[in-house]
Amino acid sequence: MAKHRIFTTSFASVYPHYVVKAEKKGRTKEELDTIIEWLTGYDRKMLQQHIDQKTDFENFFDQARINPNVSKITGVICGYRVEEIEDPLMQKIRYLDKLVDELAKGKAMEKILRD
Repeated sequence: MAKHRIFTTSFASVYPHYVVKAEKKGRTKEELDTIIEWLTGYDRKMLQQHIDQKTDFENFFDQARINPNVSKITGVICGYRVEEIEDPLMQKIRYLDKLVDELAKGKAMEKILRD
C-alpha cells in the first residue's frame, strides 16, 4: 500500500498555514509553537531546525517525543475521531491538527495543553 501523501509532505510547507490559521483568529505564532512543542517534545531550536531542513511529517514525528498526555486529545478532525485513527503516524498528524483547531477557536492554552 502506498504511503499517504501527507507523510512525505514537509512540515515546513504546512507550518505557515498553521501560523496563518492561528493569527487570523487573534492567536500568536508563539502560542502555536508552544502547542507543537507540547505535543512533540521539541524546543524552539529543534522545531526551527525541522522547518529549515524541510523534514517530512514521517520523520518529524519519528524523531519526536510525543507527550504522554496525548491520549487526552479527543474529538473530531477532518471527519474522523482522533482517538479512533488506527495509523499511528496519521493519528499524530491529526492530533496536531486538532490542537491547531482548538487554538484557532480560542480555547485557553491551559485546556489545549492538557497537563
